[in-house]
Amino acid sequence: MLIVIDPTARRTDGESVRIARDVLCAGEGEAKVCVLDRPGALTRVLARRGGRRVVIVGDDGALLRAVTLLHETGELGASPLAMVPVGPGPSVAVARALGVPTDAVAASRAVLTGTDRRLDLLTDDAGGVVLGPLGIPAPNPRASGASGLWWRTVHRPRQRLRVEADGRVLADLDRPVAGVSLRAAGGLAEVVVRPSPAGEDVSARATSVTVSGAVSGAGFSYRADAVVLGPTRERTWTVRPGALSLTVPAARSNGSG
Repeated sequence: MLIVIDPTARRTDGESVRIARDVLCAGEGEAKVCVLDRPGALTRVLARRGGRRVVIVGDDGALLRAVTLLHETGELGASPLAMVPVGPGPSVAVARALGVPTDAVAASRAVLTGTDRRLDLLTDDAGGVVLGPLGIPAPNPRASGASGLWWRTVHRPRQRLRVEADGRVLADLDRPVAGVSLRAAGGLAEVVVRPSPAGEDVSARATSVTVSGAVSGAGFSYRADAVVLGPTRERTWTVRPGALSLTVPAARSNGSG
């Protein structure tokens, strides 16, 4: 086992980091602890992990960085990842949604006794990886709490966007939309478009979804895994069924996506 401790976790909650390290090191088998201390350190650590199972001790951002690096090298599906979430509630909301306990003791025990769960991911044409729901437009941070990962919780000016799901046009630039939500579920990308003014949502399930803005506009921003990205004029997201194997408590191991 390779225990990778994110530096932000040490600064925000050193006690939880200590608990996680003690519980994990008390388990069966050899455990190596690596404390990241400089930019780029995670890349080197993952490259030298050998056959060890990687356990990330940190927040959603730390997990996403590890997943992205392993995806870039084509090694994401090679071995399961595990995580002990450390950080304030909003910073570990994605881990909680994926079924990982946010208590340090419970999460550490799940690493030792849990089951590996296959999860669907979204990847984009810019090399990004998305673990949880994605929302357009990007919500105001003050409006997003533990449940604020969905655009439905946020009120923002309407936008003109073209949304295509496997080539099928769900919205076009001639009519504004209030928002778009996207997530990987059941082996497909699930997209919902809310029109503006008020009307019925348009939804679809597809292998890929492309969103583009008006050529003369400033582009659109989106929120994915608690990170606001953009603006961009166009982005395509593609579902990767079962691309991530994540360790969760055995009782919550059923299902994927």
